Amino acid sequence: MNTERESETTFEEDSQPNDEVVPYSDDETEDDLEDQEPAVEPEQNRVNREAEEIQEPFKKEGRQNNAIKTYKYNVFTFLPLNLLEQFKRAANLYFLILLILQTIPQISTLAWYTTLVPFLVVLGVTAIKDLVDDVARHKMDKEINNRTCEVIKDGRFKIAKWKEIQVGDVIRLKKNDFVPADILLLSSSEPNSLCYVETAELDGETNLKFKMALEITHQYLQKENSLATFDGFIECEEPNNRLDKFTGTLFWRKTSFPLDADRILLRGCVIRNTDFCHGLVIFAGADTKMMKNSGKTRFKRTKIDYLMNYMVYTIFVVLILLSAGLAIGHAYWEAQVGNYSWYLYSGEDATPSYRGFLNFWGYIIVLNTLVPISLYVSVEVIRLGQSHFINWDLQMYYAEKDTPAKARTTTLNEQLGQIHYIFSDKTGTLTQNIMTFKKCCINGHIYGPKQVDFSWNMYADGKLAFYDHYLIEQIQSGKEPGVRQFFFLLAVCHTVMVDRLDGQLNYQAASPDEGALVSAARNFGFAFLARTQNTITISELGTERTYKVLAILDFNSDRKRMSIIVRTPEGNIRLYCKGADTVIYERLHRMNPTKQETQDALDVSLTSTLCATDSKLGFWDYLELEWKLHFDLILQSFGMLLEISVLELPTNPPIVLVLYDGNEIFASETLRTLCLCYKEIEEKEFQEWNKKFMAASIASTNRDEALDKVYEEIEKDLILLGATAIEDRLQDGVPETISKLSKADIKIWVLTGDKKETAENIGFACELLTEDTTICYGEDINALLHTRMENQRNRGGVYAKFVPPVHEPFFPTGGNRALIITGSWLNEILLEKKTKKSNILKLKFPRTEEERRMRTQSKRRLEAKKEQQQQNFVDLACECSAVICCRVTPKQKAMVVDLVKRYKKAITLAIGDGANDVNMIKTAHIGVGISGQEGMQAVMSSDYSFAQFRYLQRLLLVHGRWSYIRMCKFLRYFFYKNFAFTLVHFWYSFFNGYSAQTAYEDWFITLYNLLYSSLPVLLMGLLDQDVSDKLSLRFPGLYVVGQRDLLFNYRRFFVSLLHGVLTSMILFFIPLGAYLQTVGQDGEAPSDYQSFAVTIASALIITVNFQIGLDTSYWTFVNAFSIFGSIALYFGIMFDFHSAGIHVLFPSAFQFTGTASNALRQPYIWLTIILTVAVCLLPVIAIRFLSMTIWPSESDKIQKHRKRLKAEEQWKRRQNVFRRGMSTRRSAYAFSHQPGYADLISSGRSIRKKRSPLDGVIADGTAEYRRTVES
Repeated sequence: MNTERESETTFEEDSQPNDEVVPYSDDETEDDLEDQEPAVEPEQNRVNREAEEIQEPFKKEGRQNNAIKTYKYNVFTFLPLNLLEQFKRAANLYFLILLILQTIPQISTLAWYTTLVPFLVVLGVTAIKDLVDDVARHKMDKEINNRTCEVIKDGRFKIAKWKEIQVGDVIRLKKNDFVPADILLLSSSEPNSLCYVETAELDGETNLKFKMALEITHQYLQKENSLATFDGFIECEEPNNRLDKFTGTLFWRKTSFPLDADRILLRGCVIRNTDFCHGLVIFAGADTKMMKNSGKTRFKRTKIDYLMNYMVYTIFVVLILLSAGLAIGHAYWEAQVGNYSWYLYSGEDATPSYRGFLNFWGYIIVLNTLVPISLYVSVEVIRLGQSHFINWDLQMYYAEKDTPAKARTTTLNEQLGQIHYIFSDKTGTLTQNIMTFKKCCINGHIYGPKQVDFSWNMYADGKLAFYDHYLIEQIQSGKEPGVRQFFFLLAVCHTVMVDRLDGQLNYQAASPDEGALVSAARNFGFAFLARTQNTITISELGTERTYKVLAILDFNSDRKRMSIIVRTPEGNIRLYCKGADTVIYERLHRMNPTKQETQDALDVSLTSTLCATDSKLGFWDYLELEWKLHFDLILQSFGMLLEISVLELPTNPPIVLVLYDGNEIFASETLRTLCLCYKEIEEKEFQEWNKKFMAASIASTNRDEALDKVYEEIEKDLILLGATAIEDRLQDGVPETISKLSKADIKIWVLTGDKKETAENIGFACELLTEDTTICYGEDINALLHTRMENQRNRGGVYAKFVPPVHEPFFPTGGNRALIITGSWLNEILLEKKTKKSNILKLKFPRTEEERRMRTQSKRRLEAKKEQQQQNFVDLACECSAVICCRVTPKQKAMVVDLVKRYKKAITLAIGDGANDVNMIKTAHIGVGISGQEGMQAVMSSDYSFAQFRYLQRLLLVHGRWSYIRMCKFLRYFFYKNFAFTLVHFWYSFFNGYSAQTAYEDWFITLYNLLYSSLPVLLMGLLDQDVSDKLSLRFPGLYVVGQRDLLFNYRRFFVSLLHGVLTSMILFFIPLGAYLQTVGQDGEAPSDYQSFAVTIASALIITVNFQIGLDTSYWTFVNAFSIFGSIALYFGIMFDFHSAGIHVLFPSAFQFTGTASNALRQPYIWLTIILTVAVCLLPVIAIRFLSMTIWPSESDKIQKHRKRLKAEEQWKRRQNVFRRGMSTRRSAYAFSHQPGYADLISSGRSIRKKRSPLDGVIADGTAEYRRTVES
């Protein structure tokens, strides 16, 4: 097995590593393909050549075994490697250097254990966590590598361990077996070699998926002897992490066969509902897609993380400056005093400058606690606790599916309280993604007003409620062949698999839409019964017919359609296609001899599909048919007044009737639409096309592009059958959630692949758009941006190196505006239009230096123009209260998110439920996955997940805001308490000759951050809340404090530092003054250093713990116990450490024998402590009181009136109990609106608005587009 890659580098394109592939990225290009066909050599020569090229390196390179290794360490490498990893962190390396410095007697005045003990605690906690994780990985690797399966060896199946499997082995798996490697399915016990697998280990999905072997391997590789002699070769892509993609070719029996992901069983899958299957190992061990996806994911960091790091750097600079200043002071003191004091002679003849140099490092050691050693560990503990609170929140638990909320990361919680923009998918995120076939339009007739009784059909699905008996009559009578053809298309054009459970048909569809369409066809008499490799069986009104499947032209997000080519039992070849209206209309058969007139008719929004007829009608016949068409449509369209366009009648050619476009009505009802069409294919035409198709399907490189080009050749001149309309209801609570998030000053952008009308009306349904919203469309935005660019060009700033900022708003009059833009307009506006590859310069390098310079300048001008246009678009969009991007691809979704991140520097959140949302989720600062109907890809790639969109308001307004407030309080207090503790040494230095002596006992310095002050601040970071969760949801305006960074910024940081400085001054100078002129009860002055240290330390512990009590908004027993318990713990440990018993055991380490008992039995010592604490805390209390009284925040106001608010809430609940049963909902719409929308919808008038004239103001660059609701 080998992979051949042909790469040609052009001047415009940068080469990238082949293995850098993003899982689920859906990063398909939209580039037009080259007009030339891929070169195809004679099949026999091609197969022989490629087989030889594959076999030679295969023999040389050897084969990859299947053993895996996910662990990092072994017994010998754990200690050195783990320490090496930990010392890569700057903070740990800093404290290691400090520890080394403390071992130098000439420098350090502080005992080595004061740094070693807390440092070992930090390293030890991390090492233990890493060890536990690695031991678990060792056990898992051993268990997995020693699993067994059957492998062909010496012509027979034998039991072998997974680690012994190699690439090229043929293996046999049985029901409920795990797949040991990435294997090509050769055959199975099921008919047509189907194999059902569960992929929960890979993508979290528990629903079964099916794989199918090639027909040739199904026929010839069923028995053991044939499998043992299998001599095929496989050419495939290099190992990568794309779970949903595989490109390869099997060469066997002098023929080549294309391979794709549907033929591959990936490692980690489980065989289900299949007795056994056989496979050929393609990728093994570390090369498997599962292992490629197990690498490190991109680490997201919060805004507070970056700010916290900058503040630590600031503290480090402060430490350097303080140490340098005190070192200079010591050098000066030595020169003026020290050298003349005989009692200070150390026996060393050192100069004052040298002593100052030594003291610089001494003060680095003494003041090292300014840089908090336990800060990062404490932050991680708090984040872990906050993540568990999200996981345990029962109000975010969806009982219907037993799905709790899940914090999949522990590093982003506080960022949830700082979101500015939310980017949301529509289907499955705002809506339920439970599809119901609601209506359809066939030959211009809309069906669906009356409920249908399906009791006549034994295959009917009782869950489908369709409303139109006339459609059943049309199907049963056969008067309208197009109607039967319509539902036959739904039954045949799909990738659904079927099985029978208790005699009932059970469909397994790749998407809810496809399942709903196939189920609808079944109810109307066209039941999909079975499929094989090359056939599909349909029950047509009770008659079973089998069709040969010639080709399946699969769906992707760029094609937006799928087709199937079948041969009927009569021998006819027919193509059936379904897809988005925008791509189907472009490929319809143009019967009108005037090509431009037909194209214009297709482009008009209220002009419909063209339907040709072979009869030649007279003028009066035409008018009669036109009147009948009006009458029928009015009857069929549930009261809506329909617009019919009348084309001029050609004299000779067939008449073209322009029928009403049912899609417009469907979109106004927020129904999801698909257009259905077909074409007859001649045998000769198909055979010629099939040769190109087979060549493209086995292409070694750019297979997808080659296939798309071939698909385009056959998917043209289609005949329209009609359109389907599927209902996808809004989830519960979506309008209320969007309303609250909007009140929290969070802007919501909806990014969807649906058509513009559907997306717009969903916007109204979920109250993202309202009656007074002025809507701007793509053409409006393009005009505004063009005018702005012209103004900038006139100023000479568009292509300049530094673009002058333009601060004029696009909408100076303000107002409530929304932007609705399609993916095509987005590419047009952002200059993302694709260039045909045929236009790319063929030269790999410019011919001359002048050519190179001109190309470089041109490229820079284009880049500058593009960046300016993107900046202008983001500025314009952000002036709107809502933005809806429709018909966008997954790549465009990610691009929009990235633009806002880049140009607005705003915190973004993306939420979605499907694989097409993964790019967007990964691009945003925070990704949220909805565990809905489209699998678990979005959840697996997200940072947070839950089951319903309405839980987003609680995640942000409650958990996010609480986490932000808690983290900000924690950090401010942490910096404060460390400065208050450490700077006492600074003040003490003025009285000890700047000699780097400590003001505290060594063991107090060691335990201060570990025991005496750690627990209260941790609990505040975990439990504190300014207002309750109910009030947080009731008053979403409280959320803005996080968006504006009001609680933690450089101003708040320096205020905390200043507070710490003042506290340290009070802690030092009040006891100093008390000790200067004091006499004890025994008549002696107790002004010894040890008693002074005990007094300062006692006052410090009481002050910092009481200070956190003042900062606590939400009191619990745990908080109170931690504060008073920390104070009691301090006194208990101090008396123990100052006892005679411990001094006897460790005389050198515990030298304060009896100090605590001697000092603290003096009343004036207690008075000194109380006075010091009072002076520290009373100003804080006074400032807090004045602040809450004179300048109260919104939170302060709510806290002040919380009892009244709670009483109001209880009263409202009581009123709701009495009103229950009397309330009615005013809506005749699929979704609930605010009052007033029900009449609008039920009246049959579209809620879409018409544009007013531009009023001639676009030239100013400040055009305002007014849109009014039809009345």
